[in-house]
Amino acid sequence: MKVLVINAGSSSLKYQLIDMEDESVKAKGLCERIGIEGSKLTHQVPDKDKYVVEAPMPTHNEAIELVLKALVDPEHGVVASVDEIDAIGHRVLHGGMDYTESVKVDADVKRVIRECFDLGPLHNPANLMGIEACEAAMPGKSNVAVFDTAFGMSLKPYAYRYAIPTEYYDKYKIRRYGFHGTSHMFVSAETIKFAELPEGKQRVIVCHLGNGSSISASIAGKAVDTSMGLTPLEGLVMGTRSGDVDPAVVQFIADHEKISVDEVLNILNKKSGVFALSEGMSDFRDLSAASEAGNEKATLALDVFRHKVVKTIGGYMGVLNGVDAIAFTGGIGENDADMRASIMKQFEFAGIKIDAEKNKVRGKRQEISTADSSVRVFVLPTNEELAIARETERLA
Repeated sequence: MKVLVINAGSSSLKYQLIDMEDESVKAKGLCERIGIEGSKLTHQVPDKDKYVVEAPMPTHNEAIELVLKALVDPEHGVVASVDEIDAIGHRVLHGGMDYTESVKVDADVKRVIRECFDLGPLHNPANLMGIEACEAAMPGKSNVAVFDTAFGMSLKPYAYRYAIPTEYYDKYKIRRYGFHGTSHMFVSAETIKFAELPEGKQRVIVCHLGNGSSISASIAGKAVDTSMGLTPLEGLVMGTRSGDVDPAVVQFIADHEKISVDEVLNILNKKSGVFALSEGMSDFRDLSAASEAGNEKATLALDVFRHKVVKTIGGYMGVLNGVDAIAFTGGIGENDADMRASIMKQFEFAGIKIDAEKNKVRGKRQEISTADSSVRVFVLPTNEELAIARETERLA
C-alpha cells in the first residue's frame, strides 16, 4: 500500500508518499505561499535533485493538483499514475471530544473538524481544506484523519479537568486536550519496542522538546498526562510561547497596558518564551551560542526552559509511580546533548546516569543511559508522517 500523507497549513502544504511495504519515503515536498503571490512547490525524491515548480496556487486545490503532477511526472515522479496511491492520511489538529482516535473521513468527521475551528483556528480550517482538496482531486480514495489531540483523550477526568465551574466544561468542552499527540503516540510506542520493555514495565515519559515543547506520561502507550492543555500555550516554556503563567497575568497586563485580552494572548503566544527572556532569540542554537559567549539573558532563557522541563519530568514520575524509560525527541531533544545531560543531571539523586559518550548522538535512536542507571534514557527521533501513514494503512 502507498499512502500519501498530507499536513496542510493555512498557506502551506507538506506531503510525503510512503510505501508501507517497507515504510520507505518515495517522495516528499512542500507547497509554499498558497493564496499568496510567489507560490512554489519543492519536490524531493531520494538521491535526486530537488524539483521546484513556481506556479500560482490560489487555493489548496491547485496545490494538491501540483503535488499529484509532480508525483507522476515522467522525470521527477515516483508513480506511473495516481491510481497507485491507495489512501491519503491527514494530520488534523483538533477532534474535540467527538473523536478519540484516528478515523476514516466522512461527512460527520468534517462536521466535527469544522466545529473545532474555534479550538484550532490556525490549523483546523487548513486541515479541512487539505481533506476537501484531496477528495476533489482523487475521488473515491480513502481519506483518514489523524487527530493531534487523540493521544490525550485517554486521560482520566482528574488529569484533564480544570478546576473551573462545571458549566464551562459542559457548554464549551474546556479541558486539557494535549498536542504533539501524534509525535507522543509514535515515540512512546517506539520506545517500548526499541527498549523491549516487558509488559508491566512500560511507564514512559516522552520529552518532545523543540520550538514548541511538551512532555507526556504514558503506560503501555496510553497517555496518563500531558503538559499542553486546551491550547498549545499551556505547559513548558517554548520558543515564543510563555507556557504556564498565573492567569491573573492576562488581566494585569491588559489593564495596565490598556490592551485587549486577545492582544495579551497574542503576546503570550508569539512574543514570549525564550524569545522574550533573551530579548530576541527563539532558536535554541542561537541561545546556546550566545550563552557560551557570556550573554546572561540567553543563559537565563535556557535556565528557565530547563527548570520547567525538570519540574514536569519530576511531577510525571510521581504520576506514574516511577518510570521505566525517558525518551527525548524533537529538534532540541534529538540534537542538543548538553541540554539532555543538564536535564538528566537533576535526577542523579534517583539513580539516573547518562553515558557522556553515548549522549553525543544527534538525530539517531540510541540509549544514552549507563548500564547501571535506575531508569533507561533514550534519544528517539519522532516521525509523525510515518505514524499518520500507519494509522491510515490500519483504517484504509
